[in-house]
Amino acid sequence: MLLEEQLVQRAVNGDQEAFTQIYDMHFDRIYRYIYLKVHIQAAAEDLTQDVFIKAYEAINSYKWRDLPFTAWLFRIAHNRVIDYIRKISREKNVSLDEADAISSGDPVYITEQNFEIFQLMDALRKLPDAQREVATLRFISELSIAEVALTLGKSEGTVKALQFNAVASLRKLLYGRIDV
Repeated sequence: MLLEEQLVQRAVNGDQEAFTQIYDMHFDRIYRYIYLKVHIQAAAEDLTQDVFIKAYEAINSYKWRDLPFTAWLFRIAHNRVIDYIRKISREKNVSLDEADAISSGDPVYITEQNFEIFQLMDALRKLPDAQREVATLRFISELSIAEVALTLGKSEGTVKALQFNAVASLRKLLYGRIDV
């Protein structure tokens, strides 16, 4: 965490190399979070880039005492996803699905992996919104309980309860029982 704090401070002071390192540290987590929300690779890539552009433009306003940097980034990502979904719903697009690019890997493995991802995404969609948001931030984006609480503006106890209920619901949805 000290390295991140130093990088952020350097970025606040205008060091573009430091911001590039921050980008490299957080890109995958932000992208996974956004992709799970929008389900379209190109849109997730664009939104992820937009998150980092907005973060770069606003880095001078970031204060360590108010919010951990990771939670600050995820709040920007969350807001961008909401804006995107609102825009899509106004445009009344018919489908949010996108065909995956053909891969040269093992088709059996790819099919099994895609089916598992589909099952997980389908189960996540069936969760109440608050549980889905906590599960996504905790397990897909790998945020801590404290970071999720700050990102969502909830207490850590509430986040823990939502996570517990989400995991129990996912077990039941994926495996048909809770005692797995």
